[in-house]
Amino acid sequence: MITSLRIKNFRSYGDQSFEFEAGVNIVVGPNASGKTNLLEAILVLCRGSSYRARDIDLVQNDQEWARLDSTDEQNQTRVVKLQKQGEKIDKTFEIDEQTRKRLNFAQTIPIVLFEPNQLQSITTSPSQRRLFIDDLLSQIDPEYSKQQRNYERVLAQRNALLKQKPQDAAQQLFVWNLRLSEFGAVIANKRQAIIETINAKFTNNYQEIAGSKDVIALAYESECQLDQYGSSLLKRLEATISEDLQRGFTGNGPHRDDLLITINNRPLLQAASRGETRTILLSLKIQELLMLEQSRGLRPLLLFDDVFSELDGVRRKSLTRFLRNYQTFITTTDADVIAHNFAQTSKLIML
Repeated sequence: MITSLRIKNFRSYGDQSFEFEAGVNIVVGPNASGKTNLLEAILVLCRGSSYRARDIDLVQNDQEWARLDSTDEQNQTRVVKLQKQGEKIDKTFEIDEQTRKRLNFAQTIPIVLFEPNQLQSITTSPSQRRLFIDDLLSQIDPEYSKQQRNYERVLAQRNALLKQKPQDAAQQLFVWNLRLSEFGAVIANKRQAIIETINAKFTNNYQEIAGSKDVIALAYESECQLDQYGSSLLKRLEATISEDLQRGFTGNGPHRDDLLITINNRPLLQAASRGETRTILLSLKIQELLMLEQSRGLRPLLLFDDVFSELDGVRRKSLTRFLRNYQTFITTTDADVIAHNFAQTSKLIML
């Protein structure tokens, strides 16, 4: 739990301090007042990086550095320093005065972020659907981020070779095909496993929030055979070398896979209304919250960026039952819409 935060030269903030409560903190202000920037600062403190920008974009344009200082309920301190070095950023972290260049898995604080772009991403963008699963896995599995970097590094090397179009392409690509199929199988198998875990309670969460009997499910979609992903991917990489050479990139693997969301066995795009889509995403976020808490042994922080007001009264009421037990930050332009749902259990932060 974060009890205080001081922000200096970060995004729209010159020098501003905040005090937070253990429950729901409602951040109120007009558009462009810095509400999202405040959530972004919290996420950088907890996870080490932004969800929407490069490190250099976090420092105000006319400044050479930015700094975030926080304390928790045990009076432990956490500091992030961002120092411009030409076109790059030197980033350091201090936890109880111990300095390090990056946060290891144990030093991160789990975060569940719910922001407006996610409402569109689950219906229009396969890359964003993959990102949801990958982000959840990176917060649960201490090895997953490393394994994903291994895959992306080999993928980049294979793509670079494809662009060169060597005469003996098949021979040169063979070693990269082997490594890509090996790393790809690790990624795909872990994605499939976590989807099975999500599905175990996905429908129950949805029905509780929506007050309906609809059945919701996730499925992993790939051109590869799911139960033998590594060998299947290797065969496809070998069989599609000509196509890959022509287009200059790798057309098969976890970076091309997708997640299918269904409602009553029908694809989300065909069957769900806008309200049902919001509720499905909200159900995913609640499942993410519960899985993070179980796996990490501590309660995640919840960041709700200007989305609470888009829910109808029934869904708001259902959601508040989950939020009361977690430190939550909700941004809004209309405090009355949110404060009404939490009575005396929330803190208003006016920007």
